[in-house]
Amino acid sequence: MDILPLLVLLLSCQSEVRTQMTLTPASLTVVRGDEAKFTCSTSNTLWTVMVWLLRDRPVLTISKQNGVLPSVNPNVTAVKCSSSKTDCWEFILRRTERDSQGQVVCDLQQIDKRTAALFVQEKGTVRLFGENRLAFKGELVLFQCQGAGWYPEPTLQWQVYEKMVSKDEYNITLEEKENLFTVSSNLSIPAERSSAVGCLVSVPALKEPLESSLNLTVVAEVIKEEDDCTVLVAVSASLAAVLLLVLLVLLSISIVICYRRRKKAKKKQQEVIRFNQSHYGGNPVAEATGGNVNQGFSSEDSTGMDSGEFIIGTRSHMDFDTFHQVPDVVHSSSLSLHTEGQSTEFQEDGTYSVVRRITTV
Repeated sequence: MDILPLLVLLLSCQSEVRTQMTLTPASLTVVRGDEAKFTCSTSNTLWTVMVWLLRDRPVLTISKQNGVLPSVNPNVTAVKCSSSKTDCWEFILRRTERDSQGQVVCDLQQIDKRTAALFVQEKGTVRLFGENRLAFKGELVLFQCQGAGWYPEPTLQWQVYEKMVSKDEYNITLEEKENLFTVSSNLSIPAERSSAVGCLVSVPALKEPLESSLNLTVVAEVIKEEDDCTVLVAVSASLAAVLLLVLLVLLSISIVICYRRRKKAKKKQQEVIRFNQSHYGGNPVAEATGGNVNQGFSSEDSTGMDSGEFIIGTRSHMDFDTFHQVPDVVHSSSLSLHTEGQSTEFQEDGTYSVVRRITTV
């Protein structure tokens, strides 16, 4: 009868001891290269040695009396918890590798032990093919994304216009090689407005997904967003400049044409003068009347002379053969070399009389 109470007391003591030991976290997922930390604590003061095992292999030993003992693995260490009232040690795996994945065990020798799980994931790369895109409004634009070197199988998402694109609007292909995954996706979107197009790839261990993005610029939107007044002023200025240029060209052409006409008329006038002089022997009137050549004679002022019937000019031609058929002299006044307005009267057949005045110098 005395043995039964002793057995009950022994079982209750063992259960109390087991509940006094904890290992946290129970599961940990990290990205390869990151630290992994586990905390083992106990309120049982009877323990003397704590052993840490990674994938069933002891990697670190802690003595209650001497602390952390030297280890052959430089990648592991432990520190005593500062804020705990119980015996607590934090196990640190400085740099995790893919082969670190597995069970992590905290073993209080001859008292109790706890087990946790460590998962190591691989962060790969992500990229969008091509360069920034320029498209007209409504045009269909294709984007291609690839995430390579991931473990485990990654998730891929598209972000356009600052919103996540529904998975029904793009396809995903997955390929595994040497225990690493490559994910690819194509997305075609209509160009509605300018926006950044992002491709996001992630695994659970990442706090934020890895992203690659390109800019989509919609041409119609750029024109539409311009201020109306600015566009109006720019168009008006352009038209004014074009009109001014046309007027300058027309003015230049008019000046050139006018100049050429005047030059051509002057040249023709000189040719007529030279022709008359060469045809009539220089000065026929002077030769016929015995006078001298007037070097200051101008044929342009024909209206200012007393006689307009016998004129040699640039615009009139006269047949001087009639000069030799002048009728008989009826009356003649004396001639003087320096007298103007001399008159000579001729009469022919008594029918009519004509007065001809000739000025000689």
